[in-house]
Amino acid sequence: MQIADILTPERTHCQIQLTNKEHVFKYFSQLFATGSDSLTSHEIFECLLEREQLGSTGLGKGIAIPHARVTQCEVSLAAFLQLNQGIEFDALDNQPVDLLFALVVPEQATQEHLELLAQLAAMFGDAHFREQLRCAQNCSEKFNLLTQWRPLVD
Repeated sequence: MQIADILTPERTHCQIQLTNKEHVFKYFSQLFATGSDSLTSHEIFECLLEREQLGSTGLGKGIAIPHARVTQCEVSLAAFLQLNQGIEFDALDNQPVDLLFALVVPEQATQEHLELLAQLAAMFGDAHFREQLRCAQNCSEKFNLLTQWRPLVD
């Protein structure tokens, strides 16, 4: 499964003003629940919060990848936020986070979940990609960068 299979332009938001993790989780929860008959924003919020309590999903270098397995989720979904100002996220490097990519996956999709997280870690581990993403002029460009990214082959 590729990022292009689970991210939509409607769940790609830029220059958003949020001030803390809880607000970020609420925002993502509403994005994921919009248009879904089976998912509620409350359930998604609780799952994201529960996962975050196990350890921060802030990777460092301004990146966080909040994620959760959700019982009522039928297919994997992704959403992207670029904040207009970085926020405290308990990241590994203690730096503020401004780029957030969230995942919700079905409860039983363990392997798919791990593969998506590995893709995201590789994507956001690429300094050139992070720079391109931050410099992209609009949300449409950011969406294209996110969905067209492929790992470099040695």
